[in-house]
Amino acid sequence: MKFLKALIIFISILIFMLIAYSISNNFFEPKAFNFMVKNFTATQPAREDTVIIVIDDKSIGKYRWPWKRELYCKIFDYLNEYAQPTAIVSDSIFVTPDIDNPQSDIKYFNSIKRTYNLISGFDLLINPRTEKSKEYDRKFDKKFKLDIKDKRTTKSENYYKEILPFPESYFNSIRMVGSVKTPVSKDSFLRSIPYVIQYDDKLYQSLALRTYSFLHGDEGYIVYDDYIVGENSEIKIPRNNDFGGIYSLIKYYKRYGSTNYSHKTYSAVDIMESYDQVKSGQKPIINPKEFENKIVFVGANVKAAATGLSDIQRTPVSNEHSGVDVQATVLDNLLSEDFMTQIDAGKNFLITFALMIIAYLLIRNFSVFASATLILLITITYLLICSNCFYNGIAISVITPISLELITMIFAYSHRFILEGKNKEKIKTAMGKYISEDIMKSVVKNIDELKLGGKKANVTVLFSDIRGFTSISEKLSADEVSVILNEYFTEMEPIVTKHHGVINKFIGDAVMVIFGEPIQDENHPVNAIRCAAEMLEKVNELQQKWLSEGKPKIEIGVGINTGEAFVGNIGSEKRMEYTVIGDMVNLASRIESYNKTYKTNFLISSSTYACVKNIVDVIKISNVTIRGKSKKMDLYEVISLIG
Repeated sequence: MKFLKALIIFISILIFMLIAYSISNNFFEPKAFNFMVKNFTATQPAREDTVIIVIDDKSIGKYRWPWKRELYCKIFDYLNEYAQPTAIVSDSIFVTPDIDNPQSDIKYFNSIKRTYNLISGFDLLINPRTEKSKEYDRKFDKKFKLDIKDKRTTKSENYYKEILPFPESYFNSIRMVGSVKTPVSKDSFLRSIPYVIQYDDKLYQSLALRTYSFLHGDEGYIVYDDYIVGENSEIKIPRNNDFGGIYSLIKYYKRYGSTNYSHKTYSAVDIMESYDQVKSGQKPIINPKEFENKIVFVGANVKAAATGLSDIQRTPVSNEHSGVDVQATVLDNLLSEDFMTQIDAGKNFLITFALMIIAYLLIRNFSVFASATLILLITITYLLICSNCFYNGIAISVITPISLELITMIFAYSHRFILEGKNKEKIKTAMGKYISEDIMKSVVKNIDELKLGGKKANVTVLFSDIRGFTSISEKLSADEVSVILNEYFTEMEPIVTKHHGVINKFIGDAVMVIFGEPIQDENHPVNAIRCAAEMLEKVNELQQKWLSEGKPKIEIGVGINTGEAFVGNIGSEKRMEYTVIGDMVNLASRIESYNKTYKTNFLISSSTYACVKNIVDVIKISNVTIRGKSKKMDLYEVISLIG
């Protein structure tokens, strides 16, 4: 039964931990990832040879949207004829021709046809495929696909169903394309990007990877479970299986000046005007030499969503991050081989499990303060390790291990306190068999004030003794004597407790009982009398039982005295005893002994009689000489209780 109960508790805790792990990993870990990236990863500048020309609000303010495509020609011709950049990357998708301005489109197509170093974007759809799209796919594959080999042991399902087709004139004008897909996570943040994207059992390159291939002449790649490797270069891109695809974490960079970009950015309208100025022999707003040997991204980022140019992404470093800047950032990762590496789920789980075990062991083996302090130091150390990991481009679980460590602490401390509570109850129960339970409760209640000393208090002390016990014990074996004594004391203890008395000690066959302390009782003399009367009645019952069992007849004598005594702890600092001492205690013991002299069973002192005379019938024994007392005193034999 205990094993089943323990098993149920273990399984319940395990299920709770797994649920907590899942919740933390899916809801809180992404927020921690954002914080770490923003504060520890995005602290380095982006590459200076990557810049951006952006169609911004200033550009739309100058040339009302939608633009004729010949306006784009100014940008490409400016770069082609005067700037001579290393590569031009167009983060845009050409979908439909301008029917109203066909000549403008022709100028645009001719311009990009002359731009040999232009890499354009393409997009994929999730629509079902048609025969027409299959024909376009073959045409697209023949012209643009790189040699990408798939050597993954586990492959994801084909998510995309169709390539968004280009108009024929545009298709014939461009030379290189790359996917502009930037799928976001469940919380709408862009943390990963597919360098390679799967479609129709084929693998296509992203915009950044196609640009890298052009710059390095590497058009062959191999996709493994954990890496993408270049066939003709030494590049090794770490990857994971987020969203069921071939994704890699993006390593973001710090802001460029006060802008919301990581790269130096130019307004498209300034480029257009600079082109016109250069052609007319004027000094341009922007010197074309600024783009010499640079990689130039061209994209849009307009705040007015109605224009269709609002390419805004939520990233760990900004809630309004320009999409074209993200594409430039991804290319920087490739060019610098500066990647974020994701610690796999198995290792993160082991880290979490290790912190949980450490926390549990510390709590089990150290004091509350020491264990809490050590766990706090371990947590701080772990956070410093995480910060260093993110600074060096290693993404590790931050909040989940700490969350599970905290939950482990709660369970461990709860378990510890439950065990300690049970142990305390066991100790209290065990100690209650050696000392009075009431004394023990008083000690526990005032445990922090435990010391030698006490106070003077008015109490009543009862002594009871078995008559002729020495002669009885000589006739019986030690085992038989112990059986009789144990049965006698077992019957007496509840009677004492019932009347608010405290058994201070067993002295052989004698019992010493205190009334009035530590249990506060104003009627302690009355309760002492009633306790003694009931003890005598119980002995009469036991006599009949023992005689029927062939055991000797046993009688007891009771002596009671009331007065002031010292009540408290006596002994040494290492060994104490709670008791009462004083002349009135000695007197109570001697009064009990006079039962032998006067052949009585129940004697009380005059001080006790003064407190209980209304409830007892007595016989006065006058002028008794008490050993150790200079004056004689009266004793009273209690015959019965009135009522």
